[in-house]
Amino acid sequence: MSVKSDPVRHGKEFRRRRKLCDIQKALSKDPPDVAALRRMAISEGGLLTDQIRYQVWPRLLNVSMEDLPLPPGPELRVDNKDYQQVLLDVRRSLRRFPPGMPLAEREDLQEQLIDIILQVLKQNPQLHYYQGYHDIVVTFLLVVEGPLATVLVDKLSTHHLRDFMDPTMDNTKHILNYLMPIIELVNPTLHDFMQRAEVGTIFALSWLITWFGHVLSDFRHVVRLYDFFLACHPLMPIYFAAVIVLHREAEVMECDCDMPSVHHLLSQIPQDLPYETLISKAGDLFVQFPPSELSREAAQQHQAERTAASTFKDFELVSTQQHPDTVLRRRFKDPIRPEHGTESVLTKPRTNRLVKLAFMGLTVALGAAALAVVKSALEWAPKFEIQIFP
Repeated sequence: MSVKSDPVRHGKEFRRRRKLCDIQKALSKDPPDVAALRRMAISEGGLLTDQIRYQVWPRLLNVSMEDLPLPPGPELRVDNKDYQQVLLDVRRSLRRFPPGMPLAEREDLQEQLIDIILQVLKQNPQLHYYQGYHDIVVTFLLVVEGPLATVLVDKLSTHHLRDFMDPTMDNTKHILNYLMPIIELVNPTLHDFMQRAEVGTIFALSWLITWFGHVLSDFRHVVRLYDFFLACHPLMPIYFAAVIVLHREAEVMECDCDMPSVHHLLSQIPQDLPYETLISKAGDLFVQFPPSELSREAAQQHQAERTAASTFKDFELVSTQQHPDTVLRRRFKDPIRPEHGTESVLTKPRTNRLVKLAFMGLTVALGAAALAVVKSALEWAPKFEIQIFP
């Protein structure tokens, strides 16, 4: 059946061609229309091809093609405190390369991957390497190649990923603490079940610190998410993590209500997720419950003993073992349970929020919420010197 004789395929092809034209038009402006490029990256299908990503990702990160670094010298690996750990991680990264890639080509890319990581760390001694970082770097290497990948990763590491690269996991833990307030706002029943199970948020750690690169096997899905995240506020990955959990409500509620069962289920992320639908819902939630509105709840979650006591040791374990995909087990004989009658950390009525959220259901697809998400990203992007958290 030809494309013309199939109305659905014909419609998709028409939208694809129109989007390609719009992207090229935005790129050809002087200066390029970054707001339009962000909308294209967010909207259905993202940036469509790696050739387009090569042109657009630098614009989204405010990187100039003139900033490309010189090739690193052999001294880069000498007496580098992170070299051995980076080497081990990169050697284990086989599945992150396209199936069927010739051995010599893969080995060359792995060597480049090591150098990019070490070069960024050398240029930014305040940053600390974490296992899982290489999962992000390899994505950029496969899309934009060595020198440009180095510049993009450098900008990403000093801004979007900055909190993951602190000497402690305090800021990473704080970002994870946005997850449960979002879930509570949308689905109080699911939230309460997870609280009773004392599952915490460790299951989403590898999602967050690798931008899902570590847990998704299809590279197309990874780069689609990177389009979305690069075009949005740095906290968008935690909203996407929330919509995955919300999408799996039925599975979670069928679990035994205990930490091992729920953690095991959630840590095994499905590969056939409806990515475009979830991206739209994440955008909806960002507009409905922006980070500024959630920050107090996240801080209270961070300070609440019932949460901190049940997850802090697990964070120490993850940090020590340096395995983001480690399946954690219950570690407390007498876990602290929420007391009956304890008020939610969320002080605004749930009913009004849920009714309002129902009206937001199609806004990203229709463009209104996408514009708001882009606006927030553009407001944040020029202020690169300001960190996400004080």
